[in-house]
Amino acid sequence: MSETTTHIPDEKVRIGAPSIPGFTEEGENLSPINENDSSPLGGASAKAHSHGGGVGVPDSSRAGRLTSTNVEDFAKLTGREEDWRFTPLKRLKGLHSDELTGAAPKVELSGNDIATLTVVSSDDALNGVAHTPDDRVSANAWKYASQTQVVTIPKNAEGAKASVRITGESLAPAAQHLIIVAEENSEATVILDHVGSAVLAQNVEFDVHANARLTVVSLQAWEDDAVHASSQQALVAQGASFKHIAVSFGGDLVRVNPSARFIGERAEIELYGLYFADAGQHLEHRLFVDHAVANCKSNVLYKGALQGKDAHTVWVGDVLIQKEAVGTDSYEANRNLVLTDGARADSVPNLEIETGLIDGAGHASTTGRFDDEHLFYLMARGIDEKTARRLVVRGFLNEIVQQIGDEALQERLTDTIEEELAATDN
Repeated sequence: MSETTTHIPDEKVRIGAPSIPGFTEEGENLSPINENDSSPLGGASAKAHSHGGGVGVPDSSRAGRLTSTNVEDFAKLTGREEDWRFTPLKRLKGLHSDELTGAAPKVELSGNDIATLTVVSSDDALNGVAHTPDDRVSANAWKYASQTQVVTIPKNAEGAKASVRITGESLAPAAQHLIIVAEENSEATVILDHVGSAVLAQNVEFDVHANARLTVVSLQAWEDDAVHASSQQALVAQGASFKHIAVSFGGDLVRVNPSARFIGERAEIELYGLYFADAGQHLEHRLFVDHAVANCKSNVLYKGALQGKDAHTVWVGDVLIQKEAVGTDSYEANRNLVLTDGARADSVPNLEIETGLIDGAGHASTTGRFDDEHLFYLMARGIDEKTARRLVVRGFLNEIVQQIGDEALQERLTDTIEEELAATDN
């Protein structure tokens, strides 16, 4: 099990594990498929070993990745790029290549009266404070988004709760740009609730000011025909905390890329995720945490379940600890539970370290099936097999559900999980 490491050599180290790794960790109730869990104490072999493209692949490192608002700066996609090798480009419905002139989903704000929703032009100075596209789809969205919706949590606000309902009503390829601003010393929870039908390339910015505390839940609850590619980038200032929870159930193809960058010391970033893929669904999540300053902490945990023929999930977690980021404490993990034959989970944790003066850094990845011994334990106490399987899945995913902190949304997600499990019974 990857734990923590201190005082490794003061040079860049990139470590990782092959796609579809797995091991059994106490309490996870998973049977191993294979095992590979890495820590920065890998010495010379760790430097030579890499995954996700790795050594010799120009776009495998996050340290120098191209960023631009000009879509023409990005080469046309072939599917062979490291960042796109798992994504079925034909199912993107032209989000990477076409003009995105369809109607963007409707945006509505509800909740208490603390948060405000305004609309600014696409060339307003607010655009780009926390976000610069780092792939072709995001740059294409930037080009075609005609306006930007801005949700603002005012300075010193306490207990703000805002639900941003994003309703798709068209399958014409469209672009959208959202900005969430948490001003200094504010505290808020913002829910981005994606529903309806859409083919959408989306950019979302989170500008988290000094000592602000922002929790964001990005819920992908689309209809079955939706295609959604979303780049969600956060800038986290000194003393601030940012918690991002991605929840993906609906849609034909969903690709969410949350990233967060520290720009001030003593800040904290938490990235959580929950996904449940059915037959034929492609649910992809690509994370990036950029430790660019000293004395900050990050924690990443994503959990997913898969069932049905050709259900496919992808999780890629990139953590970069730059040379200046002394005193960093970072950990990332991904857990996948495969419920039926014919499903595939790709899990790729990446860790780049450019300084040895850190408090800790590590990662782990698990992909497995039900533990037959655990099922036997429950069934021996009078619980039928179908109920026992549901209990295992609910317990496995509940750790992420509890991070949300909104009782109504937690109940909604629990009901959705039950619906997904009922489909397996049938």
